Amino acid sequence: MSAHPAPVVVGYDNSPSSHAALRWAATEALRAMAPLLIVEAFELIVYSRPSPGKVVPLDALQVARRKGLDALAEGIRLHHPELQVDTRLVDGPAAAALIEAAEQARLVVLGSRGLGSWSGLLAGSVAVQVTTHAQCPVVVIPPDIRSHAHEGSAVVVGVDGSKASAKAIDFAFDQADALHAQVVAVHAWTSPFLTYADGASMLQFDMHKVEGEAKLLVAESVAGAAADHPDVHWTTELVSGSAAQALARRSASADLVVVGSRGRGGFTGLLLGSVSQSVLHHAQCPIAVVR
Repeated sequence: MSAHPAPVVVGYDNSPSSHAALRWAATEALRAMAPLLIVEAFELIVYSRPSPGKVVPLDALQVARRKGLDALAEGIRLHHPELQVDTRLVDGPAAAALIEAAEQARLVVLGSRGLGSWSGLLAGSVAVQVTTHAQCPVVVIPPDIRSHAHEGSAVVVGVDGSKASAKAIDFAFDQADALHAQVVAVHAWTSPFLTYADGASMLQFDMHKVEGEAKLLVAESVAGAAADHPDVHWTTELVSGSAAQALARRSASADLVVVGSRGRGGFTGLLLGSVSQSVLHHAQCPIAVVR
């Protein structure tokens, strides 16, 4: 087993969104006392059309990209001399490069919009591939990320009682502890069962019983992480209906939204279905997908 700590990996392509991701990743690496690894994908795309003018050799482009990465890393080291910063310029698709880097990483950070290989990150295949196959948590950063507030900061986490949700809760409490923020545990529920009285098609269920069971599920799910982080205040937020809509709405006042990679109930199909796509498209703060 390697004695070196696992790095925080960040995808970079010189877009504004990747710069936001780089700042978030550097802050996280400093907090965790982990190395920062900046990964840039060098993917050549050839178009079948005339290209008048000067032709730049491929080797020259690679050298320029390498120099740009080196200069970027040196700038970070000047501001944070205690931070180990490494770079990696890889040939091929961005998703494959990040999935491979994730095998030895503690965290992968991506910008939500990029250039070249990272273009259309949220709507395209890169985010789906990375969040589905990365062997570590993945954090997606929106382009207009807000600065963390000193008061009233919140880390929102989706809770449904699944194993992935339990890992998301641990991640959320760890982040909240670092940010001096509270944890908001969001649980979404739908009508539990149907009964018919006197032949009438009327939905019958005990609202107080449903709420009591939901509160108990959240309390049991959060208990371990709360005990490990006694200084972190946490609250429960119960919503009826769509988990994706609830998390997206709550992201407007959150510093981070955390979800498990696989869930049940309101969070079923989180990565591959409509819930994950909805949260990724509409979240107004960084979103972490934990598996």
